[in-house]
Amino acid sequence: MSTLKILLTYRQGFLAGLSTTLELSLIIWSVGLSVGLATGYLVDRYPLRLRTPFNVLAFLLSGIPVIVFLVWAHYPLQVLLNVVIDPFFTACWVLSLVNTMAVAEILSSALREFPTAYITAAKVCGISRRQTFWKIKLPIILRQVLPGIVTSQVAILQATLFASLISVEEIFRVSQRINATAYKPVQIYTALALLFLAICLPLNGFALWFRNRFTKIVTEDY
Repeated sequence: MSTLKILLTYRQGFLAGLSTTLELSLIIWSVGLSVGLATGYLVDRYPLRLRTPFNVLAFLLSGIPVIVFLVWAHYPLQVLLNVVIDPFFTACWVLSLVNTMAVAEILSSALREFPTAYITAAKVCGISRRQTFWKIKLPIILRQVLPGIVTSQVAILQATLFASLISVEEIFRVSQRINATAYKPVQIYTALALLFLAICLPLNGFALWFRNRFTKIVTEDY
């Protein structure tokens, strides 16, 4: 049975799994981008109050593999709290936290390393602090961080596969169930790989193009 035939035969299962994966990813992306960008800005805006707690949390999370964090949040943590949470929502908040910290770190680093010469020149020209941020700092920062943020979102999409370990019916778990029925691992996992290539390659390609097109210009300006 060919890979195409596997996809056609079990298309309903694959589509259902893909739908769950994309729904999970969209939630994680939305939370991570919105909260992460806000967090990164606040850490830069109030470094004395927020930078140390942020760095401690980021350091702790960097030492815990995502898969371990996810399983711990689904089993031991819920036992300790004496609660039962749907695994889909557990995956959402765990991966959203990971994504939030990743996005915040990217933005915070870019803001921290922003050349002071631009700020000084804006002050000399009589430009207000608010105008400096919105018209000078923000456009340059966005051109810097966008490739890294897009790449991190691709990594988060791929990390949603770990949700299968806590019984979320995403695309990888569905593929496992289909393989248990059809026992065609080569075709099934090849189809899964092609599916992710179709989704991830355009995003990675955009990040690479954007980095080559704009980031070099910003670097040269520095």
